[in-house]
Amino acid sequence: MKKVVITGAGGFIGGALTELLLGEDITVYGVDISEKALERHCGRKNFIPIIADFSKYVDLHKMIEDRDIEVFYHFAWSGGFEKSLGDYKLQLDNAKACGNAITAAISLRCQKFVNAGTYNQFEITSILNSNFDFLRPTCIYSVAKTAAHIICKTLAVNKIEYCAGLIPMPYGENNRSMQLPNVLMLSLLRGVSPKLIEGDNWYDMVYISDIAKAFEAIGRNGKNGSEYYIGHREKRTFKEIVTEIRNVIAPEVELKFGEYSEQKIFDESLIDFDKLYNDTGYECISNFDETVKRTADWLQFDTVMKEKTI
Repeated sequence: MKKVVITGAGGFIGGALTELLLGEDITVYGVDISEKALERHCGRKNFIPIIADFSKYVDLHKMIEDRDIEVFYHFAWSGGFEKSLGDYKLQLDNAKACGNAITAAISLRCQKFVNAGTYNQFEITSILNSNFDFLRPTCIYSVAKTAAHIICKTLAVNKIEYCAGLIPMPYGENNRSMQLPNVLMLSLLRGVSPKLIEGDNWYDMVYISDIAKAFEAIGRNGKNGSEYYIGHREKRTFKEIVTEIRNVIAPEVELKFGEYSEQKIFDESLIDFDKLYNDTGYECISNFDETVKRTADWLQFDTVMKEKTI
């Protein structure tokens, strides 16, 4: 690849992919809502900032002059993870923006469109198959991601190659959300025993550099029409993962498993754990203990810096 577009280039995952590709001398058109969001990339000779919110996506092909861009990556998604999962109006707007993004990619004559999805889409498949009926606010977010995937895959037919990467729970530096990895690690850093589910079901957490490298691999070698689970090929339970995190950060802290009931929200047999590796040659292999320690150190530093600014 020589040139790409990345929406949400100032975010956690889009930003990590942007940094990775810039380091490989790939020209990146980074799209986000403000100059502040993109400031960590500005100044790089091969980074071209594009300031655009969703209302301007219909004109992205006018804001970018190049017509030899290989891949258009779409990560932008309004609202954050924890604040608006059940806001159906916002989530529908996100799905609409995804359709506008692939329309812009087609107008730009990009070769491939890579969409960022979530592994929670398998929950929707399970519900539609009547295997599960556990409904929660996350389902609205997951439905919007599923709708965006189907809309884009349909619009892409005979016009542009299309792939999707389905992301499980991410962790790593520069993630300032209150997703589970951060909440858990911060509790352990403070010496607080977290109250947890039983933890016997399958679970996965993936380090940010693995996610970025996986999306690069999909952009280069992903097969048209395919969706890829971006996670580990080896299955583990929630209890195993959380116990290892505790052992790295605060081995003296008790883990209170079973404080909350656990319900299986989807059938993991729906997931092809090997497809990413089989099609692209990439698999998530970052050392778990090292990356957990690195993330915890960053969280501790970031927390201290926030407290100093208050």
